[in-house]
Amino acid sequence: MASEMMRAHLLLPEMLFAGGALVVLVGGSFTPRHRQWILRVVAAAVCLAVIIAAAIAMSYPANTAFDDSYAVDTATGVARILAAVGSLLVLALAGEEIAGAARESDAYALLLFATAGAVLLAGATDLLALVVGFLLASIPLYALIGLVGTGSATEAMLKTYLLGALFGILLLLGVTLLSGVTGTTTYTELAARLPDAPRAVVTAAAVAVIGGLMFKAGGVPAHFWIPDAAQGSMVTAATFLTTVPKIGALIAVHRLAGVLPEGSEWPAVVAALAVASMLLGNLAAYWQTDVRRLLGWSTVSQVGYLLVPIVATGRSDLAQPSLLVYLAGYTVTNVAAFAVTAALPRHRELTSWRGVAATSPWLSAALVVALLGLVGTPPTAVFVGKFTTASAAWDGGFAWLAAVVFANSVLSLFYYLRWLVPLYQPWAVAPPDRPGRWSVTVAVGSASLSLVVGVAAGLVWRTAGG
Repeated sequence: MASEMMRAHLLLPEMLFAGGALVVLVGGSFTPRHRQWILRVVAAAVCLAVIIAAAIAMSYPANTAFDDSYAVDTATGVARILAAVGSLLVLALAGEEIAGAARESDAYALLLFATAGAVLLAGATDLLALVVGFLLASIPLYALIGLVGTGSATEAMLKTYLLGALFGILLLLGVTLLSGVTGTTTYTELAARLPDAPRAVVTAAAVAVIGGLMFKAGGVPAHFWIPDAAQGSMVTAATFLTTVPKIGALIAVHRLAGVLPEGSEWPAVVAALAVASMLLGNLAAYWQTDVRRLLGWSTVSQVGYLLVPIVATGRSDLAQPSLLVYLAGYTVTNVAAFAVTAALPRHRELTSWRGVAATSPWLSAALVVALLGLVGTPPTAVFVGKFTTASAAWDGGFAWLAAVVFANSVLSLFYYLRWLVPLYQPWAVAPPDRPGRWSVTVAVGSASLSLVVGVAAGLVWRTAGG
């Protein structure tokens, strides 16, 4: 009976991530620095194994493990695959940026541990499992940001750590309130008992838990660390922290919203966070001159779009599939944009990108696809994501929120164009540097995936719909 309740085998992808991270961490102590690429291959093999295992698991009916504290369903399956694909692309970038570095194997182990935490966040259906996922996704991230050892990276790491501690306490406060008024931590029992709990306490607890999860998502009001970390850390860490943790955190918010009673004010809270993230991210990005800082603010605005379908949770059947489709498009598109910056690491200012298209046409094409994709231009995947999230908001009775999505998409076009225009101008002083081979491959491959997901949106939608 106990094994029937545990069903530990359902967590094979999560165990592969955690086990692979341990193997890489221990193996790094016994592997010479010039051969640590072997551990990168091991980490990549783990990601591939997770993708296969998750795809197979999605062919079976939804189930739960560990006495209903962890859900193995479509949302978890998509999160596993997206997190593994995102980490795999980041590993390809890391090979060019940190190959032969003193902490190379440590970086790979941290990536796998943080990915395992993000996936645990996505599948958690128990408040205690949610806290475990939050901590596992957060702690490796602090070390990953500070791994490069520069002054700006150290500052970004400290800011991330302090904000992580603050919003972690907020998350624990919400968990304590919810468990205190209901006497349980599992989502199934919370859904049954929360309607009888004091409305003000439930609303306060929901605000605290969702606010804590905004730290992992990188949305307002826990967004301050994102631009600094994107600018100060190595591009491997910047790409990862703006992509993979969002997958787990936003699906976790969606799951929690599904058990909150209709009488609480959580939709208004999430809608306010969505609007604030979109507006602040877009307005702040407009004034940036450093391309990675611009992308950092861009990811803040993207969290706002991703929160829109969550507002419609319980009110529209389009909510979950539109969230998952948007996450799929955002993952590959955001990786493509950061991979372009990895290809030309010394080109940090917008003006330094003048003339790049003349010497690197494929890299420039990838950047055009990535940035227009983040705007929401067809036929890219993010366009489908924005269209479906707006449809979910409209279907759920939040037509004004759909209008805000389209208005912010138009607003964002201006700062993305500030980067695209110099690409096709003649260079002012000297031809651009020669881009890295792996970075160009990842950029072009991810941009191509963004187009493929956009064109094959029907298939992706059916998969996300379960």
